[in-house]
Amino acid sequence: MARRLTAEGIGAFFLFACVIGSGIMAANLSRGNDAIALLGNTLATGAILFVLITVLGPISGAHMNPAVSLVMAARGELTWRDAAAYIVVQLACGILGAWAAHLMFDLPILQLSVKARHGIGQMVGESIATFGLILTILGMVRHRPQWIAPAVALYITAAYWFTSSTSFANPAITVARSLSNTFAGIAAADVPAFVAAQLMGATLAAIFGRYLFGTSSEKR
Repeated sequence: MARRLTAEGIGAFFLFACVIGSGIMAANLSRGNDAIALLGNTLATGAILFVLITVLGPISGAHMNPAVSLVMAARGELTWRDAAAYIVVQLACGILGAWAAHLMFDLPILQLSVKARHGIGQMVGESIATFGLILTILGMVRHRPQWIAPAVALYITAAYWFTSSTSFANPAITVARSLSNTFAGIAAADVPAFVAAQLMGATLAAIFGRYLFGTSSEKR
């Protein structure tokens, strides 16, 4: 368990640092062109997801996301106690990753975002983004486990662009991004609605995933 939690912590640290750090770098270099900044942020996030899932997946599953851990617990593939431990580590180490990104770019370590992200369109976008992510993971686990890393990386790369919310799809990173007043930030007041939308999308994906793919104990 200690090795699994260490893997989750390292994964969350690097994922969150990448999302926020690449957003800072992209904003610095794009000279106000948000499309270019988002592209840079997207490519870095997709790349780090592929690497982290490939390297850490065999140890902890490389969830790095409370929504994933909760769905796996609901499916009986992770105990609720272990899921709770995963979530604490994901959040704590993810926040450290956000602070590390600030430190690397000579920004104040402690920040609060003021970037508004609200409205029904954003909430629908987050629900769809999370639904698609969870369904992708469940489908790959069931039928193509060796393709989990590229599938998740490619899905998030696409979802950054086709969803109105730019696909946070992760309650822990949503909290961490509220602590960064940078390109990837989100105002703290908008976090609860985002997390609720993510959990709704994850719940629906778990239901559809069981219907489409069954459980790990069921034969195809």
